[in-house]
Amino acid sequence: MSTPTAAPGRRLPLVLRNRAFGAVWLGQVLTQAGTRMFQVGTSWWLIGYAASGDGGFAAGLLMAVSTLPAVALAPLVARAIARCSHRSLLRAAAAGAGTAAAALAGWAAASDLPVVAVYAAALALATCQAFFDPCLTTSVPQLVDDQDIEAATGFELSTQSLASLGGALLGALVVDVAGVAGLAAGCAVANGTAAVLITTVRFRTPTDGTGPGADPAEPAPRRTLRQILGALPYVRAILLCFTAANLFTTAVFVVMPLYTATVLHGDGATVSLLEASLGLGTLIGSFTGARVPGRPTVAGSACLGAMAVALAVPGVIAARPVIAGALLVTGWCVGVIGVRFVALFQRLVPASDKPAFFAVMQAVLGATFPVASLLFGLLGDHLSARTLCLIQAAGLVPAALALLLLPGQARTTAELAADPDDETAAHPAPSATPTPAAGGTR
Repeated sequence: MSTPTAAPGRRLPLVLRNRAFGAVWLGQVLTQAGTRMFQVGTSWWLIGYAASGDGGFAAGLLMAVSTLPAVALAPLVARAIARCSHRSLLRAAAAGAGTAAAALAGWAAASDLPVVAVYAAALALATCQAFFDPCLTTSVPQLVDDQDIEAATGFELSTQSLASLGGALLGALVVDVAGVAGLAAGCAVANGTAAVLITTVRFRTPTDGTGPGADPAEPAPRRTLRQILGALPYVRAILLCFTAANLFTTAVFVVMPLYTATVLHGDGATVSLLEASLGLGTLIGSFTGARVPGRPTVAGSACLGAMAVALAVPGVIAARPVIAGALLVTGWCVGVIGVRFVALFQRLVPASDKPAFFAVMQAVLGATFPVASLLFGLLGDHLSARTLCLIQAAGLVPAALALLLLPGQARTTAELAADPDDETAAHPAPSATPTPAAGGTR
């Protein structure tokens, strides 16, 4: 599974010394980058080329369609992850996305492309990604040793940062140069390459009585989604806080293209700059989040407060460098929040609950994305983009306060890391102070 370190006392990065995890991680980078490139590019295409007068609604509807599968298919995704080979599921998801993108590329190259075809392709890509992401999160213990879980989580969370960075840089630019045909072709190549990479990897067989390949004579008990969240009230409270925050943070993917077109009067390069600033900040936050001091709820509340200030900046100052800096700060906060909370999930959630839990986590956190996309898209056709930025900022303040007022955790992250097998940590007693789990913004 692993290669030797380069020298005594020094270790190579996890993606280099664990070739299996490195290949799967690179596959995730490619799938998410391809999907993100498609979303950014088609959103800009709708606002700048296809739609007339109602570009905000058109882009908002695209983003809503792109997030519905993760919410609507959560129970199906959980069952598929629990019953199917993880490698086969990951490979099928990547190959399915590549096929859908290739079909759209061929259609766009052969004739005029109807807008409905773009929406259909976005739905297909999002459906494949809804299976891919939670399956990979669940598979981390099958790819790395226990002591590498935090490092693997950091790399996995950084994937979205890399995807946002790469996809944002390329999406709008590719549309300006090659249209939707070139955009879809690039997405198809990225997903096809990911499917090939995953085919070369061997996953460890689970030895805890869970997952595909487990001993059928001793099946681990599985709980429903309601039972899982019901047994983790503190986790549920944190998820609700971040779900409320996502109603305002995720609107940035609709607001920024509108801001570029109506306030900055820019082109695809400007969209790429702003989107890349957000992705770069998230990437930095993913790798530095573990060093941020304080309890997760305190750190998370501070990050939401900082995001509120940063998102208000474009509503006051319409200067490209200033806005790029504000989005860099916003992205950094997103990365920190993800690392601080999701790493705890890997240790605190029982292994038998992980397939369902990570699927429902993605669904709960993404539930507001379609609403936010449609709401801010509609508002964007009637209010200025600057006003939308100020609305985003104001909406984060209550969520930050609610997170700050939650009870403190029973054990510190350091204690959990030092004693990962403690059953009281993984299964806290009902009378004990609950331990926080995860949240994040996407």
